[in-house]
Amino acid sequence: MNTNLTLQKASTIEQDRMRILLIEDDREAAAYLKKGLGESGHVVDHASDGEEGLLLAREAVHDVFVVDRMLPRLDGLKVIETLRGEGVSTPVLILSALGEVDDKVKGLRAGGDDYLAKPYAFSELLARVEGLARRGHAQSMEAKYTVGDLEIDMLSRSVKRAGNEITLLPREFKLLEYLARHAGQVVTRTMLLENVWDYHFDPQTNVIDVHISRLRAKIDKGFSEPLLHTVRGAGYTIRGGTG
Repeated sequence: MNTNLTLQKASTIEQDRMRILLIEDDREAAAYLKKGLGESGHVVDHASDGEEGLLLAREAVHDVFVVDRMLPRLDGLKVIETLRGEGVSTPVLILSALGEVDDKVKGLRAGGDDYLAKPYAFSELLARVEGLARRGHAQSMEAKYTVGDLEIDMLSRSVKRAGNEITLLPREFKLLEYLARHAGQVVTRTMLLENVWDYHFDPQTNVIDVHISRLRAKIDKGFSEPLLHTVRGAGYTIRGGTG
């Protein structure tokens, strides 16, 4: 990859660009949606079956998931239930040829946020996806984040772990807040550059490595269980629990 190229933003709802995960096994439908969403200025990741979709959902941060209900290898509702069980709160639009009320109820109870029956107009799908993204972005701005025994209070801008106060510099706090907002998901270096440093290009420095190292020393040193993890070749993640 040419790191001198302008980097794409992973979650830029403020600038009307979204990163969308489309899980759809119908090739023609997927191509149609990718083309339409791309022409609308959004970035689309595509998975053609449930297992691949689950993997992609865990590997990167998205603004919205668009999930076909009937998928090979792993049913769409099972994908959603699994993600919700893992604490992933990204808004989900379910697509399905099953349009009865009972079908919609099952989809919403599985963790879907909206349900669109096939056939559908692209303009309606786009409006629903953009609405879910705005709602999800607003909900993501919490007053307090908790990851394991780490507590981040956004109002007082204080951090505690196991009740012990941790002093962070402003940039370290912003870095930790962004990681915590996407706890359990992999955050790439590109995302950090754009959302923490407001760089839309790679400055070719080790600024991220230095700040991650400092942050890790402050929130993990002296504790038996590390919370901040490096995902080799992908980025970083913060999570509680073992593994």
